[in-house]
Amino acid sequence: MGIIKVTNIQVYAYHGCLVEEGKIGSDYRVDVAVKANLQPSAASDQLKDTVDYVQINRIVKEEMAIRSKLLEHVAKRILDRILAEIEITDEATVAVSKINPPIGGNVEQVTIEMTLSR
Repeated sequence: MGIIKVTNIQVYAYHGCLVEEGKIGSDYRVDVAVKANLQPSAASDQLKDTVDYVQINRIVKEEMAIRSKLLEHVAKRILDRILAEIEITDEATVAVSKINPPIGGNVEQVTIEMTLSR
């Protein structure tokens, strides 16, 4: 078993419950960790035998482009796609962070983290 991490995927998106968030958007950070059997790729040296982090990045960007009220909803969609499209995935964890959230205070970011297993 091994873990492939793609960290600090930076995206500008329009998530949130406030109408203004859907109009002006915000900066987001997404971190993904995928657990899988990496022994076949370690032996073969072939991309087809591992988790393609280019595909993870694409999934994140595509799902972040779909507006949601809650970060949990976005994270669940990302997790569902990773498990559906990357067959060797045993477990995936996604953290979605909203940078400088509009919550009436000086807050650097708010983060939700979710994990899904087969």
